[in-house]
Amino acid sequence: QGLKPIVPTESPALISGTTTKLASDLPATDSFLGKNKVPDLQKLFQKADGLPVHLKRGVPDKLLYRTTMALTIGGTIYCLVALYMASQPRNQ
Repeated sequence: QGLKPIVPTESPALISGTTTKLASDLPATDSFLGKNKVPDLQKLFQKADGLPVHLKRGVPDKLLYRTTMALTIGGTIYCLVALYMASQPRNQ
């Protein structure tokens, strides 16, 4: 008798009638149809203008940075107030 294999030796039947294509089956020209933006972004981020990397793209980066800092400070204050209120005894 012995042990029976847990994994079936036959491949399971296809659920849908379509077959899938592997990435290696696709032609190289069909894989990406957009413009490569990496060289432009490399020029932008490597420019020696004294700004930190997280602020190099202008107003949107400043807005995200300031929003993140405001939420962080607000959350810290909220946690401290909640801890203070939890440490006080309740009045009966």
